Amino acid sequence: MKVAVIGCGTIATNQHIPAYMKNERTEIRYFCDILPERARAAAEKNGVGTVVTDYREVLRDPEVQAISVCTPNHMHAQISIDALRAGKDVLCEKPAARSYEEALAMQRAQHETGRILNIGVVNRFNDAVNMVKSFIDDGKLGEVYHVIAHFRAHRSIPGLGGPFTDKAIAGGGALIDWGVHYLDIVMYCCGDPAPVTVSGETYCRLGRDIRNYAYETMWAGPPKYDGVYDVDDSVSALIRTEGPVISVEGAWAQNIGPAETYIDFIGDKGGIRLDYGAKFTYYSSMPGGEHGALLELRPEFHMRNQFENEINAFADAVENRRRMPSHIDTFILTQRIMQAVYDSAEAHRELVLAGGRQ
Repeated sequence: MKVAVIGCGTIATNQHIPAYMKNERTEIRYFCDILPERARAAAEKNGVGTVVTDYREVLRDPEVQAISVCTPNHMHAQISIDALRAGKDVLCEKPAARSYEEALAMQRAQHETGRILNIGVVNRFNDAVNMVKSFIDDGKLGEVYHVIAHFRAHRSIPGLGGPFTDKAIAGGGALIDWGVHYLDIVMYCCGDPAPVTVSGETYCRLGRDIRNYAYETMWAGPPKYDGVYDVDDSVSALIRTEGPVISVEGAWAQNIGPAETYIDFIGDKGGIRLDYGAKFTYYSSMPGGEHGALLELRPEFHMRNQFENEINAFADAVENRRRMPSHIDTFILTQRIMQAVYDSAEAHRELVLAGGRQ
C-alpha cells in the first residue's frame, strides 16, 4: 500500500513515519513538506520515499492510496478535502480543523466522495482507554453521570510566539491542542453522547508578554519574540450531554506548580481515574455491600504503542474498507463541543446546542 506523509514535523517524524515503517503492508512513497530540508531528512533517515514540497504532486500520483496529514491546523481542511476528492483515503492529525465549520466541510467531502477520513485522536487506539471503555460498556460503573477532565500544567506553552500560539494557524490554544484528546477520550468511552448545553471560559493571560514569560518547559520552542500570542492558555467548561455531565479544567500554563493530567469517570456503582497516557484505577464496593468493604483495583497489562495501533488500523481500514472509531462522523461531536466552548467564552454565556448545528 503506497502512502504519503504530508508535513514532516514532530508528530510525523516521531509517530506516523515510524509506525508506517513498522507496518509490513505500507510503503511510504512521498515525504512532503514546504520546508524541503525536513522532508529530505525524513527520507534520508528512513531510506525510502521521494521528497516533494507541493502536496498536489502527491495527489496526482494514482499509486498513492492513503495519506497522513501532519501539517499545522490551518492546512488540515484544505489538504484533506483535496485528497478525498483526488480519491485518496486520509488520516488527518487532530484536531480535524481550526473550527467546527471547517470540520463540517471535511465531513461533507467525505460523504460526497465515500473515501475514508479518520482524525488522529490516537487515544481511541490506546489499550488503557479501551479497557476503561469496556468497563463502562459492561456496566461495572453503573450509570456514568459525571466525568471530570483535568489537563493542567505549570508553565508549558509550546513554542510561544510560533504556530501553536497563533489563532489564525492553530484555531486555539490549550483546549484545541491538549483538551481535544481529553474531551475525545470522554466522548469515546461514554459512547459519543450528543452535547446539549455548553458553558465555558478561556483565558489568554500568561503568555501575552512573550519576552518576559518565565517557563518550565517549551517543547516546541524556543520563543519567537516577534511572534503572535492570541490563544487560550487555560480553559474551564461545563458540558451537559445526553449522557454524563463533563467538567473540564485545562491549562498550558498556570501559576500552580503540580500538574494534573487525569480523567475521572464517576458512576453510581463504581468509578475510574484514568491517568492520561498511562493506566487506571477502578473504585467500587463489594457486591451487595458484603463485609462493608470497598474495592480498589489497578489492572496490570501490557500497553502497546497507540500510534502503531492507529496506523495499523488505518491500513486495515484502507485495505478492507472498514470504519474506524476515529471516523470524522464520530469526531465531529468533539470538534463541535470545542467550538461551543470557544463561542460560549466569547459570548460569556451558556449555549444551547440544538439539532444538527448550534
